Amino acid sequence: MLLPQTKEREYRFKLALRMGLPIFALILAFISHTLITNYENLQTSFFVEAILLVLVSIYFIFYLIYNGFKVKITDGITNTFTREYFYEYLKKEFDSKVYTLVLVSVENLHDINTLYGLKNGDKVLKKSIQWLVDEFEKEGITNFPIGHIQGGDFLLALDGKKDRYAVFIDMLGLKSHDLKIDSIEVKLSFALEDTSYCHEIEYLLEYLFELQEKKSETHREKINPNELESAVIKAIKEKQVLMMQQEIYYHNRVVAQECFIKLQMQDGKPIFPKTYTKVINKLGLGIEFDLMVLEYIATTAQKGALAYGVNILPTSLRDERFIMRVIELVQTYDVAYIFILSESEYYSYISRYNDILKRLKNYGITFIVDRVGSLHTSFLYLRELDIDGIRFDSYYSKYEKMKENSSIIEGFVTMAHKKGIVAWMKNIEDQQSLDKAQDLGIDYIQGKYLSQLQRNKI
Repeated sequence: MLLPQTKEREYRFKLALRMGLPIFALILAFISHTLITNYENLQTSFFVEAILLVLVSIYFIFYLIYNGFKVKITDGITNTFTREYFYEYLKKEFDSKVYTLVLVSVENLHDINTLYGLKNGDKVLKKSIQWLVDEFEKEGITNFPIGHIQGGDFLLALDGKKDRYAVFIDMLGLKSHDLKIDSIEVKLSFALEDTSYCHEIEYLLEYLFELQEKKSETHREKINPNELESAVIKAIKEKQVLMMQQEIYYHNRVVAQECFIKLQMQDGKPIFPKTYTKVINKLGLGIEFDLMVLEYIATTAQKGALAYGVNILPTSLRDERFIMRVIELVQTYDVAYIFILSESEYYSYISRYNDILKRLKNYGITFIVDRVGSLHTSFLYLRELDIDGIRFDSYYSKYEKMKENSSIIEGFVTMAHKKGIVAWMKNIEDQQSLDKAQDLGIDYIQGKYLSQLQRNKI
């Protein structure tokens, strides 16, 4: 059992006792005083009432203890301390001891959530922490506090100065390069500093993030930025990609499939979207990349296959060269595309935008506005563009978030249906979320609960 779990049990039990025992003590004092001063004049009913009062007070104490367990000081996914409690805990400890703080980050959590779903992302976080605890225990380091700071970032507090742990953390970083959880590659990064640098947790944490970023930059420099750019250009030119597909359902029937793209280096190592997107944007290769993906799909798709959902840059869509090539692909290969669009900056020439959509719709292309409920532009485009559907941001994919934001989701679904278009929810990972999405009127549903990712290698 992790230290945070043990501490949470102690915390809840003590909290309940602090609330219940004073009441129980007052009742006992009252009964004792009455017995001593009025024993001879007491009636039988008093003893019955006294016993009932004691029983009720005992029940009340146990009730408080039971409900005290609903007070959370640990994160429900990883069983580590919540950030708020962790800060309070450390501030008390910092006054009497020197501690080394270790920042551990799951760097590719976003990619894991995108490719494998949020549920698998949560599993990776939990098992990564357990892997860390096991590795520390092998070194005889046990019973140390761990706090969940945000997303894939965790903070460990170790007793003593950093010199004691520096070599071990470096070795742990090397060992983590081969870490896989349920066949999912996990990329961890580490940074450490002790309280001799600073006793303010917030400043220490900021410094640790800076150290971590510097390490990442140093690592990236070893893979020369020019080489990375060359690798991305070469992969686009030679169509060296890994494509994964996931089916999309409408009323228990598969109607389409979304494509997820990784580029591939000459040595076979993947270049993840988070990395290649920056290069593509920097070099202005958005149109070339989008066309490369569409051409690959067109040349490999079977005749009469389901529509392929592809994330397309809106800037590509507004380029005449791109439009002409897309029309050529559709006419030549008889392929059906679903263009999934999202952008943070609003494009004000709506009439021109609608003309482009109408022009491509004549060739059977469907348009979906993504990240509804997150990006303000998505709401504006829902209102003003002649689209075929909307897709909610993955923030709303879990049952708890759907329940909390049901009025927001229902509002967008109503707007979509009144406009005659579909509503789409991705990353559905359990029956409860599926049932809730259907109750909210979602039309298209996608997620690992319904369909696993299928991988094709080029």
